[in-house]
Amino acid sequence: MSMTPQNCAEKAVRRVPRGEKRREEIAAVAERVFLHRGFTETTMQIIAEEASASKETLYRHFGSKEGLFFEVIRSRSVRITGGNEGELSVEGSPREILGDLGLNLLRFLVNPDSLSLYRAIVTEVPREPELGRIFYAQGPARLLNQFANYLVSATRCGKLFCPEPELAAKLFIGSIVANYQILGLIAPEEAAFSDQKMRTHVNEAVSMFLARYGVCSAKRS
Repeated sequence: MSMTPQNCAEKAVRRVPRGEKRREEIAAVAERVFLHRGFTETTMQIIAEEASASKETLYRHFGSKEGLFFEVIRSRSVRITGGNEGELSVEGSPREILGDLGLNLLRFLVNPDSLSLYRAIVTEVPREPELGRIFYAQGPARLLNQFANYLVSATRCGKLFCPEPELAAKLFIGSIVANYQILGLIAPEEAAFSDQKMRTHVNEAVSMFLARYGVCSAKRS
């Protein structure tokens, strides 16, 4: 039987294995439960019931409640980099790449769910120190490392000049976060961030970054 173009296209589409799909479904349910109840009050039994699964299935996929929380934070971190789990591509101009990364980060940080999760983690870390380590490693540190690696690659190919990429990455991320997250956490009634306002903020942060680390700036030094 000959393959039609449609057959070929269907065959080329990656089919997600049932086990992987079920893992993603459970993690999505767990995220909602963690947001609603907090880490301490959430149990594997509650998540299993909400996900219409057995506790054995949860332990088989994630090993522990901490392992499940690890997966929730990892998947959230991936969203910031546009679904890219590996290195950020150097294809495209730095302004475009930094702009996309900055806007994704800002939109993510001011999302009510993100703010709720952050509040819950800060509250529970004194009782559950491991929770803070998991969050930092799979959230802020993961993003910082990915971005610093991008800066190294962009410097090597002559698109940027970042002699201290980790410092540059921290400065850029800090300029994006600014007071937006603080306002969202402690004064949500004042945190009315329109999309245009966020775009303007990100564009200014990118321009400031490129004024210091762009190749034109390096030539002037």
